[in-house]
Amino acid sequence: MAFRSVSSPFVHLPPKLRQRLAQAALLWVAAPALAQTPQAQVITVTGQSAGNSASVAGFGDLPLSRTPLSASVISTTQLQDAGIASLADITRLDAGISDAYNPPGYWSQLAVRGYTLDNRFNYRRDGLPINAETVIVQANKQALEIIKGTSGLQAGTSAPGGLLNLVVKRPQRDVRTVRLGWEADGSVAAALDIGDRSDGGMRTGWRINASAERLDPPMHNARGSRQLLAGAFELQPVEGSLLEAEVEISRQSQRSTPGFSLLGSRLPEAREIDPRTNLNNQAWSLPVAMAGTTASLRYRQALGGSVDFVAHAMSQRLRTDDRIAFPYGCSSEDAFDRYCSDGSFDFYDFRSEGERRHSRALDLSLQGRARLAGLTHRFNIGVLGTRYTARYQRQAYNYVGSGSIDGGGVVPADPALTDENTNRDERSTELHLQDMVDIGRGMRLWAGLRHTRLQRDSVRTDGSRATAYTQSFTTPWLALSQAIGDTGTAYASWGRGVESEVIPNRARYIDAGQALAALKSRQVEVGYKHVSRSLDWRVAAFDIERPEWRDIGSCSADDSCERRADGSARHRGVEAEAEWRGSALSLRGSVLALRARREGSADATLNGKRPTNVPATSVKLQGAYNLSGVPGLAVLAFVTYEGERMVLPDNALATPGWTRVDLAARYTQRLGSNQSAVWRLGVDNLSDERAWKEAPFQYGHAYLYPLAPRTLHASVGLDF
Repeated sequence: MAFRSVSSPFVHLPPKLRQRLAQAALLWVAAPALAQTPQAQVITVTGQSAGNSASVAGFGDLPLSRTPLSASVISTTQLQDAGIASLADITRLDAGISDAYNPPGYWSQLAVRGYTLDNRFNYRRDGLPINAETVIVQANKQALEIIKGTSGLQAGTSAPGGLLNLVVKRPQRDVRTVRLGWEADGSVAAALDIGDRSDGGMRTGWRINASAERLDPPMHNARGSRQLLAGAFELQPVEGSLLEAEVEISRQSQRSTPGFSLLGSRLPEAREIDPRTNLNNQAWSLPVAMAGTTASLRYRQALGGSVDFVAHAMSQRLRTDDRIAFPYGCSSEDAFDRYCSDGSFDFYDFRSEGERRHSRALDLSLQGRARLAGLTHRFNIGVLGTRYTARYQRQAYNYVGSGSIDGGGVVPADPALTDENTNRDERSTELHLQDMVDIGRGMRLWAGLRHTRLQRDSVRTDGSRATAYTQSFTTPWLALSQAIGDTGTAYASWGRGVESEVIPNRARYIDAGQALAALKSRQVEVGYKHVSRSLDWRVAAFDIERPEWRDIGSCSADDSCERRADGSARHRGVEAEAEWRGSALSLRGSVLALRARREGSADATLNGKRPTNVPATSVKLQGAYNLSGVPGLAVLAFVTYEGERMVLPDNALATPGWTRVDLAARYTQRLGSNQSAVWRLGVDNLSDERAWKEAPFQYGHAYLYPLAPRTLHASVGLDF
């Protein structure tokens, strides 16, 4: 792009983004005119404060502003202000996070810095690993923590984009909240949050969260329901010890919404498509049903000398009935990665019922501070043992006819179980050590080491294609930070992450069923953080490289295919974030400029290609203005811009970039000395923008998901 010499930098932004920014600016210019008195309450719309810490980082209560890593903390209050009810929609609040494959009615998949998070390995719950191949209900979550970059410091195996940690609500003094919500077309929700904590003697605490929702989104044929019941309890029998227990039971049942696709060689314009259309609209279509039970127990004992012993155990059981009338490919044109030129597609009856996933984890650690060789150390040393099992039944995946993107076409059901599934077992033991050394004069050395021993087994449900392997690897991490005055921190870090794979146990592969060498990713990051009373900002430049595997050979006959290492996926970029808090106005913005490319492949045609479904540029802006003329009333605005996304691996087609503006208002009404009501009203996609929100290349197929249409939502929360 050629740059011109101009007076304003905004001319370099896409025209639609400039238009939306201008609309938002007019809103903020006009809002003060409504103010009548100077007194106003400050409202921070989202992001992280100087005092926030991220427990998943492993450095205790150190504020993020002083740690040498990129992270964000998003509270559930901030999600409510934005009208966000799904984990997938947090992409509206942080430029470093984007959609990876998010069909409504299914579990969420996210990408961080362009790498898709693995739902089996990149998610944590209060720091322990969980399986996120399920719906994540937010009613009992206090915050979401997102660590960005290679995660070998916190995880034995994981994709290199980062980790997402769910922080569970714990007992607090005198919690009494009920919340009611509504969203067009007819979704309604109710939630209860109550609890208390005693003081003195044998301290006890409890907290109960319950929610029930009727789901009726703008998409047709997508009604469903969602429920949650959770309890958290604590007991402090003597000073210096704390026992915490919690349990969560959740369920969601809803038809999922499949994506659209290319029409032959053509990328359809988003305005051609009604975003309310659900192609999963057959009379026999069944909902995806996801149920989960999670329980944890944590015991902390002070040992003296600022050292604590912590034992933390968790068990998660998931059950899923995965069912859909699934559009896939076009057999009449011999194209199985897109729909037909005339808008038709092949329909399949897919059913995988009774899926069971069970995750267990136990972490034993020593955490605290110590003096060694005249230096202060803040350390965390321990061992984490995990076990994961997945049990499935035979599945249906049967061709039943053809449909059309206009929602037409009636096909018969065929639920016959014609295909095998794959059962999996995994055990891992991870020895982990983290240490922060205060060198003096504001300089700190940070180091981490995690050694993992992994054992994985898999077998088809008919007993065929069995695989088994063990692997051991070590992932180091090293950083140096320097405090600059009372407000700044500069840092540089280097670290590794690991992923583990096996050659598919199929006849066409040479060495089928054998473990591949561990995929060792690495990241280098340099950054600067500034924090003050009214302004926080940070900027980070990163370089992440992950090896890639590729199938070599014809792969059309027995022993004709070899899977081997072939180059890497390299993501380099700059990420910036700023938050300003004034007396009546608060603003926050984040920007990601990403260069993601394939490098070093033996096939020169692959080098230089961008990954599919990864925007090169993302801008997320939020603002809140408190109207002093109406005490307690705040007007909020959210602007989201994402650049073009590649649709096909050969980069032949790309979706255009898009901009979306959301507006909301929040009114806090005092009802008494200890009572208040918080009213929220919002409209998402104010201009009813039509665009392709994401373009995942999933299951060897190019899918397109549209932006949701203009949607209203409202809620009221009562503290009593």
